[in-house]
Amino acid sequence: MKNILIIYPHWPPSNLAGVHRARLISNFLHDFDWHPVILTVKSEFYEEKPDFDIVKTVNPQTEVIYADAKPVKNPRIIGDIGLRSFKYLKKEALKIINNQKIDFVWIPIPSFYVALLGRILHKKTGIPYGIDYIDPWVRDISNRKNLRAVLSNLLARILEPYAVKKASLISGVSRNYYLPVLKRNFKKNPPVDIAMPYGFDPNDHKIQLENIKFPWDNIPNCKPIVYAGAFLPLSGYFTELLFKSIRKLIDENKFNPEIKLFFIGTGNYTHKSIAEYAQEAGIDDTVIEIRERFPYLHILNFLAQSYGVLVIGSTEKHYTASKIFQTLLSNRPVFSIFHKESSAIKILNECNAGIYTVKYTENINKEQFNKQIEQTFYKFAHQTENWMPDLKVLNRYSAKESAKVLVKGLNKIV
Repeated sequence: MKNILIIYPHWPPSNLAGVHRARLISNFLHDFDWHPVILTVKSEFYEEKPDFDIVKTVNPQTEVIYADAKPVKNPRIIGDIGLRSFKYLKKEALKIINNQKIDFVWIPIPSFYVALLGRILHKKTGIPYGIDYIDPWVRDISNRKNLRAVLSNLLARILEPYAVKKASLISGVSRNYYLPVLKRNFKKNPPVDIAMPYGFDPNDHKIQLENIKFPWDNIPNCKPIVYAGAFLPLSGYFTELLFKSIRKLIDENKFNPEIKLFFIGTGNYTHKSIAEYAQEAGIDDTVIEIRERFPYLHILNFLAQSYGVLVIGSTEKHYTASKIFQTLLSNRPVFSIFHKESSAIKILNECNAGIYTVKYTENINKEQFNKQIEQTFYKFAHQTENWMPDLKVLNRYSAKESAKVLVKGLNKIV
């Protein structure tokens, strides 16, 4: 059995979304004769509230080694855990390599700065490494003019070429996330590249929590429609039109007042908020936003007990919406808006789960698009269609399949 060192600063009990990339892949590597060794940071150095239930989702065969980090100071000058833990991760990685045979080093990003460890370790040990793009490092910041975003992107353009130059593998949740990396940095002899979604572990959905409190417990006769996860800037256009459509349905007495839209775990963001969109549309008594992140398994329970699930995608074609798996596995009807070319549309269609989906294209007329949203949401809210998706199709998108794809790439290199 070969050994892969996965370096990712966050790990359960961290509840950040990126944790699931390393966790889901490592859960299934043993099935393909690769033993994962996780190098992460001690949870006492995390800024977010720990979620100890999420530890139940980790494969007990996974080996986990913990490093120190600099604590966050007050005032908070350096928050990025990749920077705070960099020298400690480097020290522990070299110790691991000296103590056991490591065949490959794989580094999901962000935190982006940790990617630099791949090249440093390769230079010292000769072990091949790969960088996995959960998000693009160099990105379009045309909608973010603040100095911090500008400096961060400038630094990315300087550091990314160094980090990827000697990489044997570039992977990501979508090829569109890392294709610009290949074009920018590899004119000749590009590395092996593979795309695989987050996928899902079906065992996560079998974990039942006791004494869980739901956000709608104090609302009598509530029919909750749940959106779970971060709210992205490029989702704003869809949100605006959806809320206007709901306002119109209310005015025409076509909306059930027992329905409430819960936007849960949207996070801390600086762009226009869900609450502001709701207020502008005049439906702030129908929309409840809770920015606080909830534990992962709580979210799965919320979705499973909802009246319906809401997924608002992005105007970008390459938006992958990894949350589509957990929404479908909730077995609740799903209303969604995606770019027509998003991979999420393909998944919904294959599962026969796209009856409440609105497809966006750049050249679509705004009034026509708004009408489609209104009509589709009306059907969804009244559940006029028979919701019978074929979830067996999802197996090809599972985390086990993603691990299989990664191993196929690794075996070409090692």
